[in-house]
Amino acid sequence: MEPIRLQKFLAEAGIASRRKCEEYIAQGRVKVNNQIAQLGTKVNPDVDTILLDNKKIEKKEELIYILLNKPIGYVTTAKEQFARDSVLDLVKVKQRVVPVGRLDMYTSGALLLSNDGDFIYKITHPKHEINKTYTVTLKGIVTKQDVETLENGVKIEDYITKPAKVKILRTDTEKNQSRLEITIHEGKNRQIRKMCEAIGKRVQALHRTKIGDINVKDLKIGTWRFLSREEVNYLLNK
Repeated sequence: MEPIRLQKFLAEAGIASRRKCEEYIAQGRVKVNNQIAQLGTKVNPDVDTILLDNKKIEKKEELIYILLNKPIGYVTTAKEQFARDSVLDLVKVKQRVVPVGRLDMYTSGALLLSNDGDFIYKITHPKHEINKTYTVTLKGIVTKQDVETLENGVKIEDYITKPAKVKILRTDTEKNQSRLEITIHEGKNRQIRKMCEAIGKRVQALHRTKIGDINVKDLKIGTWRFLSREEVNYLLNK
């Protein structure tokens, strides 16, 4: 990177305000490559060693927030024992990002990735109850009674799912198929698939269209974009 003023680097690293950092420099508390720095010193944080009170100051990594339209066939783990394709192979950025939550290998659609630990914790914590909306193609014809059952909660293993929003998008008696839109705010493992199994229907295709109101309709499968600051704030304030 291009050299920048020392006080600017210190401020961006979260040490203090730029003016306060200038005071630290003037007080002789800052060293660059083991030499006491002066006001006006410029540094390249990629190559220079910068110390404050003899403690090394690291360059603060830029926090980023990404929306990916995940394809089928990709796992949402960084290290994978079977060497299957990972969503991290699709998102090429210099920062080390991780998925915010998961989608199973055979589910496509909206997936967030970030390097902001606080953001990841807040988004994945159950108390935030952020809606996730899916389109689901099922084998069999879904009835109004099935819809009511899903909406009221079904027993999966040792728990009952919380109320969901379910809408029949279409049914095809010739193909013996139904397509639903299901919105949930829980994040149990393979929850949508298990909910559909609970009403006797097998999932043929599953796609997450939205996280909250943030959707992937303008993203081609396998492509991604950065979230805007407004979108990040929206998710954090849900």
